[in-house]
Amino acid sequence: MNGWDNTGGTEFPEIKKFFNFLTKKGTKKTVWGVIGLILLLWAATGIYTVGPGEQGVVRQFGKVVARTAPGLRYRAPWPIQRVDVVDVATVRRIEIGYRTGRTGSVPAEALMLTGDENIVKVHLYVQYRVREPEKFLFNVKDPETVLQSTSEVALRSIVGQNTIDHTMTEGRVEVQEAVQKYIQDLLDYYETGIVLVDSRLLTVDPPDQVKDAFHEVVRAWEDRERLVQEAEGYREDLVPRARGEAEALIREAEAYKERRTLRAQGDVAMFLQVLEEYEKAKGVTKERLYLEAIMELLPETKRFVIDESVGSGVLPFLPLDNLDLTGGAGE
Repeated sequence: MNGWDNTGGTEFPEIKKFFNFLTKKGTKKTVWGVIGLILLLWAATGIYTVGPGEQGVVRQFGKVVARTAPGLRYRAPWPIQRVDVVDVATVRRIEIGYRTGRTGSVPAEALMLTGDENIVKVHLYVQYRVREPEKFLFNVKDPETVLQSTSEVALRSIVGQNTIDHTMTEGRVEVQEAVQKYIQDLLDYYETGIVLVDSRLLTVDPPDQVKDAFHEVVRAWEDRERLVQEAEGYREDLVPRARGEAEALIREAEAYKERRTLRAQGDVAMFLQVLEEYEKAKGVTKERLYLEAIMELLPETKRFVIDESVGSGVLPFLPLDNLDLTGGAGE
């Protein structure tokens, strides 16, 4: 018995009855309706939503074919296309050398050597977001682990190139910026699709055994910087004031020079005018100059005019003070 009879028929009547049922006219419509409904539901599975601050990465048979913006979207149903939605707006963070909460410091990450072979404890936090979601999803297996390892490598490398004093004091910002650039360069090299938003050194301390001594050094350096700033401030106040005073003295000297020059020019003009009159009438001019000089030197003294041509028997006296110039004799 092989399941078929000698005439080519089947020995399974249940199967035969099922096919006969499907071939009936009314049943055929029902079957096609069910198939259509199933296809419609299958097609509806391609509808998906991308939220605000997110992007969708559409793959067709495993290959990235599109990146979709926020909103209600559609893709070909599985298994033709698949979509992965990635948050690209949220700023995330990782911690190097410490963990927020009960864990506290992580010595295996925090302790490292400086360029002058001193041990320093460093805590770094890094903020980042996803810039290229397809690279973030498929280029590396665990992007956050890669970022954690990359940040630790960059931090140890930069700290190892500087002395402990430089890292703890005036070079802290410089080290911080160099670490951020190093991390971003490595992330771009690995094509992780991650962009750094910020990175900051929270703690840069020597080991606990010598922490107090190093802090004393830091405080002394800060005092020195404060005194330098105060001295520079005093200089910035004093120098402009001295320059202003010097400029005022120069302006005053120039004004005095101008006054003396104008006065001298006026005196010269007056002298030339008097000289011109003197050349015309030397005697009269000489006498007028003499009288003007006497009046200027003796302004409160009574003055008399004596005529030498009058004889010696009569006093040649003219009482000018009592002379009534209006026509009447004075008393």
